[in-house]
Amino acid sequence: MTISHLKYKIQNLKQYEVSSRENILKVVLKNQPEERALPVIDIPVTTSHEEWVEALKKRLEILHVDVREVADYAALKDLLKQEAIPQDRTVTTISELSDVSTLIEAVKEDAHSLEDVDLAIIPAHFGVAENGAMWVTESLVKYRVLPFITQQLAIVVNRKDIVYNMHQAYQRIAGTNYDFGVFIAGPSKTADIEQSLVLGAHGPKGMTLYLLG
Repeated sequence: MTISHLKYKIQNLKQYEVSSRENILKVVLKNQPEERALPVIDIPVTTSHEEWVEALKKRLEILHVDVREVADYAALKDLLKQEAIPQDRTVTTISELSDVSTLIEAVKEDAHSLEDVDLAIIPAHFGVAENGAMWVTESLVKYRVLPFITQQLAIVVNRKDIVYNMHQAYQRIAGTNYDFGVFIAGPSKTADIEQSLVLGAHGPKGMTLYLLG
């Protein structure tokens, strides 16, 4: 087979592939199901907000998350000072904690310099009682990698910002703008090897939640 014959066959094959793809897409487009309204999910919530907080604490205990309740940032700073390990590198994106840890800002910090962070302290928009998840966006962490590259993660959330379930969570997220968002519910874990539980398999080795207020 000559080179010209080979090129001719390749061109025909490409045309056939394009034609087949277009035909498939046309058939799929013609056979779309009828549009239906989204179901109305109205789950009544009969428990109180304080019960949501207690449910959150129980869920996080299962998820191997240490929960600390603090009255305000002053109390939190005192606690962090008491538990600080001098040789550890601690960073935060919370300006109120800048005198007990290094405040990082996206415009000044090189993301590669975060590789040796021992403890990262970040805020959450809100927490979800039913699964222990904290909603965090890029505006709060500055760098998407920060909650995952640190050895230990601490999240600060106001107790008034606890919602009951994911339905309320998505209602709260609706209409907001963000480039990156993630629900964080404790350190990653696996028990694939010999059914032995390993914490921090793909991220921080441990997590602490500070309930503020």
